[in-house]
Amino acid sequence: MSNAAQTSLRITFVLPLPGTNPIGGFKVVYEYANFLAAAGHRVTVVHPAIFRIDQPLHSLELRSAAKTVGLYLRNRITGDFRPTRWFEVLPAVRMLWVPSLAERYVPNGDVLIATAWETAEWAVQYSPSKGRKFYLIQHFETWAADPERVLKTWKMPFEKIVIARWLQEIAEQHGESAHLIHNGLDFKRFSLDIPIEARDPDRVLLIQHSLDWKGTADGRAAFEFARREHPALKLTLFGLTPPAASTPDIEFHLNPSQAFLRELYNSTAIFLSPSWSEGFGLPAAEALQCGAALVATNIPGSASFAIHDETALLCPIKNPAAMAENILRLVREPALRVRLAKQGNEFIQQFTWQRAGAALEKALTTAR
Repeated sequence: MSNAAQTSLRITFVLPLPGTNPIGGFKVVYEYANFLAAAGHRVTVVHPAIFRIDQPLHSLELRSAAKTVGLYLRNRITGDFRPTRWFEVLPAVRMLWVPSLAERYVPNGDVLIATAWETAEWAVQYSPSKGRKFYLIQHFETWAADPERVLKTWKMPFEKIVIARWLQEIAEQHGESAHLIHNGLDFKRFSLDIPIEARDPDRVLLIQHSLDWKGTADGRAAFEFARREHPALKLTLFGLTPPAASTPDIEFHLNPSQAFLRELYNSTAIFLSPSWSEGFGLPAAEALQCGAALVATNIPGSASFAIHDETALLCPIKNPAAMAENILRLVREPALRVRLAKQGNEFIQQFTWQRAGAALEKALTTAR
């Protein structure tokens, strides 16, 4: 147990979904759960079949209700709600699969941590027996709900923890205070294996994502603009859903394992991060861990590690032409690519889970 923890706490994280598929925000929660369990705390992570407080089972149409019940029963039997395929949770962490986030399914404890706006709406109603209430805010989650509804959860009586300065500023603008704890990164899982100078300088890597604001369409457009000027460019995509339109000259990997994703990061010269918004920008950070040069949009979410002409080349959002120019700069100026990749890899080393975990533990164990 660390010096910050005088006694073992019962700590409960409440997630909004099963952990079957790799999700950056879930990875952050599991990393914290592992850290706190290793520090001697009793940690539980709760995953629900129903996560919207305004969509109980009886309100769903028959097909959706049957699907939800089937999902709950199947995962209860198989345990497939766990992130077994893509993340190793320590045996000391108790993993729960519950019908919903109703209070009766959540264990009593000393600390309760909501992790998404949907979970905050449930948790604010819990009795004090569930523990001192925190809210881990990893994004301004307006893509899934009305902004006012999301913002309302920021004003609920939780102690807020944010992962980036821009989120802290939103809290402050609305009269709320928040602990700022930058995410950590796993340097055993992702690190530099292939020398930066030895990589194919024409290989580009991009996430294939179904959400518009992730900017996949912009990234593909930028690649095509750049390839017109430099036909030798090669694009690799990876993600949870295949692209709607694929071509034989573009490589795609569906839901790659973390080991294979490490290979992809290490085999690429240039990683594209075209998002319109990010809480932290975890894949871009992982690419830097593995020695790729970063071409990214200039957004607050990645500002903690993506610094123009120092650790990355940045451009405005929704501007594929500008992103293409940055790709071409790195292709035409190999010394620039190598310099940015090395500086990015060196800069990202400060984002350790030891630092982040110790900061979270201090916040949880410090009396108000």
